[in-house]
Amino acid sequence: MAVTKIFPASAIQEAYALGLRDFGENYVQEFEGKHPLVEGLEGARFHLIGHLQSNKARRAAEMFQVVETVDSVRLARRLEEAARPLEVLLEVKLSEEQAKSGAAPGEIPALIDAVAACPHLRLTGLMTMPPWSDDPEASRPYFRRLRELAERHGLRRLSMGMSHDLEVAIQEGSTEVRVGTALFGARRKA
Repeated sequence: MAVTKIFPASAIQEAYALGLRDFGENYVQEFEGKHPLVEGLEGARFHLIGHLQSNKARRAAEMFQVVETVDSVRLARRLEEAARPLEVLLEVKLSEEQAKSGAAPGEIPALIDAVAACPHLRLTGLMTMPPWSDDPEASRPYFRRLRELAERHGLRRLSMGMSHDLEVAIQEGSTEVRVGTALFGARRKA
């Protein structure tokens, strides 16, 4: 998936012209400005990969085809209230980092049940963000734990790995890597 946060809609359009179809954005508010310029791209899928507050769930469900950061029963129910078909992944917090979002591994069964009770939501997998490290191997234990958790719950899709650690993520079973820097270069500061 091409991560286009902080890049303009023209970057999405150029990447689409080159054949990319899946794009990740971190912020509902930022994507609101880009959405009118890219919503007509046939076959493009937009993924919300940043933390989602429940008060922005309805707007997210209107613009995105996939929300990869469902981390509470309340958020799942708020997305369901939008009454739009939506693919979701559960974000799992596997590190002790305070800055990271996600549900604890022990909360996953209740979240799976909550999403299953939402007819408009389709659960396809799990997502995680390990603590940042320059050493890609430092991410391996987090990726392995997510894969094991997904296997335990019969989920096939794993969204894990970014430009700097995607090889390790793939070795550990990632089915989707989130690549921004390797495609677009360093993000410009807003």
